[in-house]
Amino acid sequence: MPIPLHQQIAVARYVLGQRLAGRKRYPLVLMLEPLFQCNLACAGCGKIAYPDAVLRRRLSVQECLDAVDECGAPVVSIPGGEPLLHKEIGAIVDGIVARRRYVYLCTNALLLRKKLDLFTPSRYLTFSVHLDGFRDRHDRAVCQDGVFDQAVAAIRAAKERGFRVGVNATLFDDSRPEQVAAYLDWLKELGVEGVTIAPGYAYEKAPDQDHFLTRRRTHELFRAVLRLGRGMRWPLNHSALYLDFLAGNQPYECSPWGTPTRNVFGWQRPCYLLGEGYAASFRELMEDTAWDRYGTGRHEKCADCMAHCGYEPTAVADALAHPLKLLRVALGGPGAAAPRPQPAGRVSSNT
Repeated sequence: MPIPLHQQIAVARYVLGQRLAGRKRYPLVLMLEPLFQCNLACAGCGKIAYPDAVLRRRLSVQECLDAVDECGAPVVSIPGGEPLLHKEIGAIVDGIVARRRYVYLCTNALLLRKKLDLFTPSRYLTFSVHLDGFRDRHDRAVCQDGVFDQAVAAIRAAKERGFRVGVNATLFDDSRPEQVAAYLDWLKELGVEGVTIAPGYAYEKAPDQDHFLTRRRTHELFRAVLRLGRGMRWPLNHSALYLDFLAGNQPYECSPWGTPTRNVFGWQRPCYLLGEGYAASFRELMEDTAWDRYGTGRHEKCADCMAHCGYEPTAVADALAHPLKLLRVALGGPGAAAPRPQPAGRVSSNT
């Protein structure tokens, strides 16, 4: 597993504490969006479709740290927009690291080399660089030439400075298993610490609506990729059971409360990907959101979603509830030949 042992232990201790306290719904990762503004206009993203008045808004350092304290999740992901555009991003990260929370700062890396002096290498900080594939594919996805080369140069510069560096990649309908496998081979050679790889969510405001994956196509793609990866030990930043779910072998339901989002509008209902209103506080989000309305088969916008922000928390809860199943899948690898027979019912993180 690419996740360091100290981080695995910290998260496991937190989850066990929540379960011993009898909590069925609890956060694993806080998605903290201090701004929506970005310096790219990617075809598959709808974040920058907001009017200029919204794009100019920022969460203050104190608002960010209050959200971390209020939520209590052991991991904080900072997406955007492009968080490095926030003038106080260094202070935000320092405050979260001081609380011993694991920070994943998600960036397209165009500003990363320029901004490295704002940060101090730490076991609690990882730069998660958006990189959707090799040069042609990535530059096409972000709608700008030269971004791939700048991102790779930034990855190498950050690693040389002693920072933890990972990659997050989004797969679309035109992804080919052989290309994905070759890309993962190359990332391993590049020496990134972990790779987050998942099917893209169909944002309503995204300029390109033609290349999002269906669930069936996601199963087919991930089974093919996993077959090609047998024995290669790619540094995938996912649990074995979540990968098994992507391959079509686990009947998981989404756990949107596992990855709550705080942004310039408040606490987003029900998740990072789906905007159904906002709560004024984390407590209000957890207590007053109609969680049963969301998920595949319950809400039309959730039909093809298999994103890790909703399903990885379910996989983690399932692993703790069924450790022998986790051990079997971890040792044997996710089922890549064909979907295994599904048990009756579906698994949620309430189990």
